[in-house]
Amino acid sequence: MNILHIDRIASPIGEILLVVDGAQLVALDYAGYEPRMLKLLARRYGPLTLEEAADPHGYSTLVRAYLAGDLAALDGIPVNTGGTPFQQQVWQALREIPAGQVQTYGGLAARLGRPSAARAVGMTNSLNPVAIVLPCHRVVGANANLTGYAGGLERKQWLLDHERGVRQ
Repeated sequence: MNILHIDRIASPIGEILLVVDGAQLVALDYAGYEPRMLKLLARRYGPLTLEEAADPHGYSTLVRAYLAGDLAALDGIPVNTGGTPFQQQVWQALREIPAGQVQTYGGLAARLGRPSAARAVGMTNSLNPVAIVLPCHRVVGANANLTGYAGGLERKQWLLDHERGVRQ
């Protein structure tokens, strides 16, 4: 049985769940989406137990700092996403999209050298196990419309507004 550590963070966009394995962040999701998060974790770890931990490795403090306006606070958090090599490539590329900016699915696919893979990028984005830290909220549809966000489009809009300085 694998033991992972979980912390729960109150935030303006609802309770955030942060899961750590050793010193790596392996999941960040929202309360209400726990079944999805647990399903993704079970695929990677098999049977597991989540033990409560206060601010593991200071990561909860860093998420709070981001939510308070320090948009670079999450940049150094080590993540372990699992997934295929393509998925890992997409998820790591998300970190290259600057805060306050957006990238289309097609644009991200092209940047990865796979210009015809916009749908695969979108599917991979939807399976991102570490929301916010790997900022899938910065990826939008071809017409710049907000599309798909596992945490809900309201949260996606809030995060984008927050990064653009519209919300504090």
